[in-house]
Amino acid sequence: MASNDKKWYFNTRTEQAELGPKSPISERMGPYDTEEDALNAWKIVEERNRKWEEQDRGWR
Repeated sequence: MASNDKKWYFNTRTEQAELGPKSPISERMGPYDTEEDALNAWKIVEERNRKWEEQDRGWR
């Protein structure tokens, strides 16, 4: 079993968490360590984007 088979992914089409990379790459986000993190994928993306935007403003 590959290490990513033990990771969680978020399916953006069904909005469900999946154990292992089951759905097409164009329809999934991850990998995440836990099912809960996968279910919070959009929140995690928003937080990371906000942090990166703040860092970018600091470089300007």
